[in-house]
Amino acid sequence: MSIISIGGPSQSDLSEDTVHQLAASLSVEITNAADARDYLILLRSLESVLKHVRDAPDYIHPELKPQPVVGSRQYWKPKDEDNPMNAWNFQCNLKSSNPTSEQLKDLTIAIKDNISVGGLPTTLGTVTEALSRDGSLPISPIDASVVSRLLSAGGIIRGSSTCENHCASPLSFTSASGPVHHPLLHGYTSGGSSSGSCALVAAHALKRQGLSQQWGDTVELGIGSDQAGSVRIPASFTGIYGLKPTFGLVPYTGAASMAPMIDHLGPIASSLEGIATLLKVMAGYDGLDPRMTPESPLLDQVKDYPQMLADFKTKLQSSGTQDQKPLRVGFLTESFTIARLSPVVRDTVRLAAKSFEAAGAEVTEVSIPLHSEGPIIWTASTRPSMSQTLCQGKTGGHLSYLPPHLQAQWPPTQQAFELQSKSNPALVNIMLSGQFAHNHFGSWVEGKAHRKVFELRSAYDKAFEEVDILITPCAPTLAMPHPNPESGILEKLSSSIGVTSNTCPFNITGHPALSVPCGSAATPEHPDIYLPIGMQVIGRRWEDETVLMAAALFEQGRKTTKT
Repeated sequence: MSIISIGGPSQSDLSEDTVHQLAASLSVEITNAADARDYLILLRSLESVLKHVRDAPDYIHPELKPQPVVGSRQYWKPKDEDNPMNAWNFQCNLKSSNPTSEQLKDLTIAIKDNISVGGLPTTLGTVTEALSRDGSLPISPIDASVVSRLLSAGGIIRGSSTCENHCASPLSFTSASGPVHHPLLHGYTSGGSSSGSCALVAAHALKRQGLSQQWGDTVELGIGSDQAGSVRIPASFTGIYGLKPTFGLVPYTGAASMAPMIDHLGPIASSLEGIATLLKVMAGYDGLDPRMTPESPLLDQVKDYPQMLADFKTKLQSSGTQDQKPLRVGFLTESFTIARLSPVVRDTVRLAAKSFEAAGAEVTEVSIPLHSEGPIIWTASTRPSMSQTLCQGKTGGHLSYLPPHLQAQWPPTQQAFELQSKSNPALVNIMLSGQFAHNHFGSWVEGKAHRKVFELRSAYDKAFEEVDILITPCAPTLAMPHPNPESGILEKLSSSIGVTSNTCPFNITGHPALSVPCGSAATPEHPDIYLPIGMQVIGRRWEDETVLMAAALFEQGRKTTKT
C-alpha cells in the first residue's frame, strides 16, 4: 500500500469516533489512543484524495464519444397505445452521418436498456429512486463500444428496449414500467432479461409472415446482454435466434454490469444471417474492456462470420455434406433431466436429432455429469459479490471504463427498497444474499467456486474432443402467464425457478451458445395458439462460426424431414 501524502489540518468531519466505529465494523477494537489518532490522520488523507477525484471533471474516452448522427439525438417516450407489448423504453431515430461501412445499411435495431446510447437515458428497467435521489433520469454521455460500431456499420438505432429490473429476471414481469408481453399472447412472458429486444424482433418477423396483430413499431435486429441466459431465454420463448458469444469476443464497455465474469453482449435476429452480421460488427478488441483476453481478436482480425455462414450454406445446397467431414453433434444427456423440463420441450428438442441426421451429421449422446451442478457453480461463483457490482456499482478490480452516468444509490432508501421488493424480489434477494455470504461464509467459498468453474469448463472441453457441438433444451417450458402483481414473493418467483438451468453454466465457462427455433406447441389455456420452443447449440470457445453452421445444418435437415 502506498500513502501519497499526509497533509496538514483540513476541512474534515472525521473524528477518532469514526476510527473506532470503523474498527467495530470489522469486529476489532483499537485500544491505544495514539494509534487511533494516527489512523485518523491516515483516513483524512484518503478522504482528501477521494474528494479531489469526486469533484474533478470526468473523462469521456474519445472512442466512446457519441458519434455524429443525421439530425439530432432526440428521444421520446412512446404512448401506451403505440407500445402495446411495453417493449420500448424510449424511442429515437439515430443514423450515423458518416458510416464507415454498409454491413447494416438501414437495418433497424433496438438496444437493451442497460447499454449506453449517447443522449438517451439508461434506466436499467428499475425505479427512478434507484437511479438518483432527485428523480432525474441519467442521460448517457457515451455510446457503448457496440453502439458506436452498429452506427458506423450503417444501422439505424430506433430506441432503447425495455429490460428487466437490473436485468435480474429470466422472465418479463419485473420492469418498473410494467411487464413486457409476448408477441403472440398478451399477458404471457416474452422471457428476460432482454425482454424488449426479443419481443420487438420477434414481432417484426411475425409482421413479415403476414400476421395482422397490433405490435406498434418493431425492429429487424436487437442487442441484449446475457449473464445467465438473458439473450437466449427470451429468444427461445419468442421463436427467434439469440447468441451468447464466446466470453471476451464482444466488448462489454458502456453496459451496466451484473458480474464481470458472466457479462456478455449478444445479437438477436430472426435469421442466422442477421446473427452472423451483427456478430461481425460487434466483435473485436476495444482496448477498454478487461473481460477481453489475449485470445480476443483485433478489429481487423475478426472472422467474417456472414461469409463463413454463406459459404457453408452454399456447400450444403450444392453437394450436401458428402464432400466435407460430418459435423459431430452430441445431445447432452443431463440437460434433458433438469427439474421442470416440460415433456413437450424435451421431446421437441430430442426430435432435432432426426434433422441433424437427415443433413448428414453424426449424432450421439454425451454425458457430462458436472453439467447438473452448473447452476450451483454459477450461483456460488457470482452471487456472493453480485450485489457489489450490480447494486453498488463497484469495479471488478481490473482497469475498466464504467458508464459515467450510472451512479448507484447505495444503500437503498427504504422507499426504493420497498419498490424493488414489489417489482423484482429477485433483486432484493441478491442484496440480502451478498450480505449473508459475506457475513457467514467470507470470500473463500466464492474463490473455491471459481476453481469449480475451471473444472466445469474442462468437462465441456473434454466433451468437445469427441463432438463439435452440444445440444440442450434452452428454456425448459413454453412461455407462461405473468404472475399476479399482488402475489407474494415466492409466488412471483416460482415460475422463474430453473429457467436458466441449461443456459447459465455457459456464462461462467465462456462457451458460445445460440438459441435456435426448433418447433412449437399449443398452450393448454389457448389451444389455438402455438408458442415457440428453442434448442440451445453450444460450441468450442472462439468457434462461434461452428455454432452458426450447426444451426444452418439443422435447418437444412429440418426441411428434408418435413418433405
